Amino acid sequence: MVREYFGSAYEPVEAFHDMLVAHGEERGLIGPRELDRLWTRHLLNSAAVVPFLPPSGMIVDLGSGAGLPGIVVAAMLPEAQVVLVEPMERRCIWLAEVIAKLGLTNVEVRRGRAEEFHGAFEADAVTARAVAALDKLGRWAFPLLRRDGVLVALKGRSASEEIAAATKVLRRYGATDAEVLAAGTLPGVATTTVVRATRTR
Repeated sequence: MVREYFGSAYEPVEAFHDMLVAHGEERGLIGPRELDRLWTRHLLNSAAVVPFLPPSGMIVDLGSGAGLPGIVVAAMLPEAQVVLVEPMERRCIWLAEVIAKLGLTNVEVRRGRAEEFHGAFEADAVTARAVAALDKLGRWAFPLLRRDGVLVALKGRSASEEIAAATKVLRRYGATDAEVLAAGTLPGVATTTVVRATRTR
């Protein structure tokens, strides 16, 4: 079922899975308990964001870390240009190795913090997974978006509370359509909570 779900992206995503199994723990990218649930908790969780992203244009993934969701997004959306923004050098080295190993030609790594790239991008979408609460994430992400660009963040159970706490930031960028979405993948796999908000000014 996993192969069918990912379709043409399955082979690069499987290769990414194998790299994480082989090197993820030793390089401090994932915990030892995560190895047995990489598909369900991490790779499918990352894939759940894809239906809410544009199929082409520029997608910026903030705090890419091990490459979740950015590498998965790049594999599943080959027509998009994916930019992985990551401040830690060792993680940038890892991401570059993954890109080379998987043969992904639509993704690049930029080392730095999100705010260092304000004005450098006019992205169509920004993604983030386990980076920061929405009030802080919004301040980092919305300046990277073009008008009508969308922030799509993978969140946890407190997503609604985060939206309420981020009211001022959301209003500043006209993102008053912020909503919590339940994103499913395969039967038996827990749904992923996604927050989506559009920059309108």
